[in-house]
Amino acid sequence: MPGSRPPKPRRARRGRAVWADRNTGYVLEPLLRGSIFETPVSLFVVENGVVQPVGYDKSAIAAPGLDLPDLTADTAFSGFRLRARFDGADGLSNFALFQGASFFRLVAEGQDFGINARALALRPADSRGEEFPLFRALFVEAPRAGQPVIVHALAESESATAAFKITLTPGRDVSTAQIDGTVFARAELDHIGLGGMQGSYLFGPLDRNRVDDLRAAAFSVEGLAIHNGYGEPIWRPVHNPEALQVSAFVDRGPKGFGLMQRARAYDDFEDDRRHWEQRPSLWLEPLDDWNEGAVTLLEIPSDSELNENVFAYWRPKAKLGKGAEMRFQCRQHWSKGWPDPLPPEIARVRDSRCGHGSTGNRRLFAVDFEGDALFQPGDIDVDLGASAGTITRQERFRYPDRKTLRILFELDPGSERASELRLALRRGQARASETWLFRWTP
Repeated sequence: MPGSRPPKPRRARRGRAVWADRNTGYVLEPLLRGSIFETPVSLFVVENGVVQPVGYDKSAIAAPGLDLPDLTADTAFSGFRLRARFDGADGLSNFALFQGASFFRLVAEGQDFGINARALALRPADSRGEEFPLFRALFVEAPRAGQPVIVHALAESESATAAFKITLTPGRDVSTAQIDGTVFARAELDHIGLGGMQGSYLFGPLDRNRVDDLRAAAFSVEGLAIHNGYGEPIWRPVHNPEALQVSAFVDRGPKGFGLMQRARAYDDFEDDRRHWEQRPSLWLEPLDDWNEGAVTLLEIPSDSELNENVFAYWRPKAKLGKGAEMRFQCRQHWSKGWPDPLPPEIARVRDSRCGHGSTGNRRLFAVDFEGDALFQPGDIDVDLGASAGTITRQERFRYPDRKTLRILFELDPGSERASELRLALRRGQARASETWLFRWTP
């Protein structure tokens, strides 16, 4: 299978991780700096109000074939891995990882690490260049059995400093992170990214025309889901474009958004090494008023599944003046399923496909909506439009055994180089499905 050979593991020797001698259901493994993660991060544990630095002891780290250097605690670590005993499980499994810039990631029981979250982003894909706040110190409170783990994090960059309290709770189906963050502006900030999350998308059913690969698909992120402040649920499949694509979904008071992995079967990918079906979805819900702004989606061209080329975040409309501060709160749901809640009368987009159309450069799309309500008495209306080009064909196919309604349509783009497609189902004036959005480019 494609992909580079993973580096030799460097992790705590058996029984030598922090809290390994306690029956709390957690152990903390400090991660060494290396060729990829070079920035030192100071690690501390907090117990009974006392803060103690995590010391560096190379004899406590297993590193087959490597001669570990003599380092100090201030220069040794790049972050930490948290292992947890999930409800009903016998042993400890991967749960959380804090490493690199202000990145962290979680999994539910039995999953592989996938999507990265960012505590703070500044100027993503901005013509002035992106600025990366870096974790400088991580303080982890000693956990009690059956209780969450609390991490206090300090991050800084040239234009900002930030402090975060992150409460981590492992779960069999859903693990959560509750974030209470405060950003302090060292300079005026006019492009802030809150709730940032990123993952990889190499190819899938929507864009196989340039792919020569035996697998069915390769991605850790299938689409962006949004529940906006106006009550509209949106599903925007992501893709791997030929040029950088930036999409802004203007909103006020968003209910939530997230990068989803709705494909959950081995047959969706047929990848025997990476098992993309085991990667989590990440759904974020604000816990205070995020006011005006936009859910922003970046899709970056990529020729490798190792690149995290899909990035979504909330961009507040308001600027943060020099010397000012901004507090925000949110909860993240890292899940095996579809953690973006929908009422039963709203059908989900289950799948999206695209292929060659009837002639020329026409493209044929198939969008599958899934839901019990689609097969109740009453007519279903199709609301379909394109910002450029012409819809030349539209059909529907009903599959009651799969609770699926497929909408098939053809786009004739003519000489256009991009078209914003919009598709939704209605029952009279009532919404019957998520709104499917897609930006077609050649």
